[in-house]
Amino acid sequence: MKRTALLLAMVTVFAGAAPAQAAIPEPHDDAFYLPAPGYESAAPGAVLKKRQVIAAGLPATQFQVRSTDAKDRPVTVVSTLIVPPTPYWGQRPLLSYQPATDSLGDQCDPSYTLRTGTEKEAALLGLGLAKGWAVVVTDYQGPRDAYGAGRMEGHAVLDGIRGAISLPEAGLAKAKIGMWGYSGGGLATGWAAELQPTYAPELRIAGVAAGGTPADLSLAAKTIDGGLFAGLGLGAIVGLMREYPELESLLNDAGRALQAEIGDMCVAELAARYPFRRIAQYTNSPDPLNEPVAKQVLALNRMGTQAPTAPVYLYHSKFDELIPWAAGDTVRREWCAKGTRVSFHTDYLSEHNVLAVTGAPAAVGYLAARFAGFPLVGAC
Repeated sequence: MKRTALLLAMVTVFAGAAPAQAAIPEPHDDAFYLPAPGYESAAPGAVLKKRQVIAAGLPATQFQVRSTDAKDRPVTVVSTLIVPPTPYWGQRPLLSYQPATDSLGDQCDPSYTLRTGTEKEAALLGLGLAKGWAVVVTDYQGPRDAYGAGRMEGHAVLDGIRGAISLPEAGLAKAKIGMWGYSGGGLATGWAAELQPTYAPELRIAGVAAGGTPADLSLAAKTIDGGLFAGLGLGAIVGLMREYPELESLLNDAGRALQAEIGDMCVAELAARYPFRRIAQYTNSPDPLNEPVAKQVLALNRMGTQAPTAPVYLYHSKFDELIPWAAGDTVRREWCAKGTRVSFHTDYLSEHNVLAVTGAPAAVGYLAARFAGFPLVGAC
């Protein structure tokens, strides 16, 4: 534990978390985020515009790509690519890192927080930079900040990777690719892995690491509902409504007021403002998650129906109080049954937030082994 903390502290220095810079406009005030004209006719992953910035204390390229929302409509998303200045022997790999954004406002997106020095997972993505890997981080919740909408998130992650490897100056056209994320980042990572064979089959995904993965939103919602972190569940419901507005039919007057009230909040405020609330308080149903429209949307956003072709490392705390261990174990079994090579680690010395840190070195080690071409051991 002490060695892990020291490692992360060293990486934070390497990643160069800069002090907040008030001069940087929030995304809704920054013309770079406006969709490029004609984006609808561009291919998914096509780079539409780009600029040079400082992100996590390092020179970086931000670029806008054409992506696809949860209902297969064209949208644009912004990604940030950091190529560390250290030399790399051979072809430098590319890590797509998905932080747990879990928020409803664009000021919470990593393209902004990496520039202002407020990205809470800078040290974790810095573990990849410290190995000499290029790292791409995408605003995977999309232009509507659709927290919880897995299909939107998976598409965005894959298109961010497509954009990164297409930048000639980055030298990543032949790079091996890894994906990693925890909690909300595990949601985006898992969906990207599951959608990749059909949505982006040309990508060379060497390995995937996802921890504390909310593979079943219904199970997660039932666990969080009424508890200390109930606000995170309410935020995800509002996020889903942005991709699936048909869910709004379930709202009562209190729900519509809540939808407006929390529509720009980041994860910390969501958690702090709404402890012990219940979903039913804000709906016209005593059991909203079992209403037909909710069941349909939740089924569309449940992992396990398709099989990733890339090998996957899943790690989950047995005592996870937010995302039940059963969610990770179930998707493991479903992916294994469909032919995915899955390595699964159950951690007995943590809970949800602790494993985000203590589980990171093993996730990085797994991806390093995939980049090096070592054989898989112990996978289904």
